[in-house]
Amino acid sequence: MANGPKFSDFTPAEKTAIAALTARMALPRADLRKLQRRVEQIEQQALRRKEAK
Repeated sequence: MANGPKFSDFTPAEKTAIAALTARMALPRADLRKLQRRVEQIEQQALRRKEAK
């Protein structure tokens, strides 16, 4: 993802949410597709905010 958001493009709340979602992905009964979709939604929000600048 060459034009994707960088780590600095995320808000502190988004960084925390992504860290928590990533940790939940390590659990044995985690719904990976659902968690990955949520991370992608957060990335898209950051990308939209970056492109609006």
